[in-house]
Formats: sequence, structure tokens, C-alpha cells
Amino acid sequence: MTYKLYYAQGSAAMGVRVLLEEIGAPYELIETTIDMDKPRPEEQLALNPNGWIPVLIWDNQAMYECAAITVFLCDRHSEVNLAPGTHDPARGLFLQTLVYFSSSVQNAFQLSYYPDRFADTPADEPSAQARGVRRLRETWKVIDDQIGQNRWVLGDQFSAADIYLFMLTTWLDQSLGHPSTDEFPNVDRIAHAVMKRPSVQKVYRE
Repeated sequence: MTYKLYYAQGSAAMGVRVLLEEIGAPYELIETTIDMDKPRPEEQLALNPNGWIPVLIWDNQAMYECAAITVFLCDRHSEVNLAPGTHDPARGLFLQTLVYFSSSVQNAFQLSYYPDRFADTPADEPSAQARGVRRLRETWKVIDDQIGQNRWVLGDQFSAADIYLFMLTTWLDQSLGHPSTDEFPNVDRIAHAVMKRPSVQKVYRE
């Protein structure tokens, strides 16, 4: 079986691709766009009416939302140990962290990159964007504190949560006023460690 992944550079699909590389599963990329001024393929919209990626296809089934795909792939390929099992004490922290990444950290990025989605008028967009930048600092501080002295996000074991963290750090853009990972030493330490993995080198070198 070969997975298919709707994919664009700079998108959350890159994190899913790293995960597929770590798993060692065969996959094929379906190129699409995150440019808001360009149309999405009709086939993509049929699977995700929001027009967002990643969208993963397998066995005539499909799903979207990066955190959901991450959990699905980790559980489907549990032999690679990229997530705690359902009875592992760390399972709750794994799920909590992925949901926090997707619902809080990514929402802060949305505020910063797409303030028009949160403002009633163009005049209100700078305020929404500024709030997004403040929220990025708040949410990354929560993650940095959570990591503490852990080697990886969940403790001593590398997991898909570390891949997700790295992906999110690549979206930080200081030209937009975003914080640097230097402000969050535990996040920065893990991001640099993840960067050295062959899967990440392959996907992000492109």
C-alpha cells in the first residue's frame, strides 16, 4: 500500500512527510498550494472543503488535520515507536501536546499570517496580527516550560511530538515580529536535535 499526501512546501504536510519517512512507508506526493490567491484542485476540495493541507489518502480513504493524521499514522505503524501506546502513562501527554500544537500554537500563527480571518475590517488587521505575535510567545513559553529538562518533548523517548514541534519552529518569521527559538531554550534544543535526523534533512533540504 502506498500513501498519497497532498503537499506544498512550507505547509504542515511537510511534518507528515517527515513522519512517513520515519515510518518507512511508501508514499506519493500530490502537489498543491497554500497560496490563498491560487485555486485548489477540485479533488483536494472534495476531501477537505476547507482547502487546507495535509490531506492523507490510503486504501480509498482520506483524512485531514495534521494532528489527527499524526496520531493515525503512529497508531497504524506502532512498531516504529513514534508515540506512546494507549496504555502507556505518557499517552495523555502525547495527545495533549499534539492538540495544543494544533489548536493553540497553530492558531497563533494563523492570527499572525492571516489577520484578515480574524478582523472585521482591514483597519482591525494590525491589532489581530499583533495579538498573534503575543500569543506565539505565550504558547511557546508553555511548551518550553513543559519540556523542562526532558531530552525530548515527552521525556527520554523521541516521538512524533518532536517532529511536530520542529515543523512549527520553521514557521517562525522574525520579519513579522515572531520570537526566535532562542527565547525558548528547551524548544530550541529539541528543534536542533530533530533537524539532524535523516528524515528531516531529506524533506527540509528541498
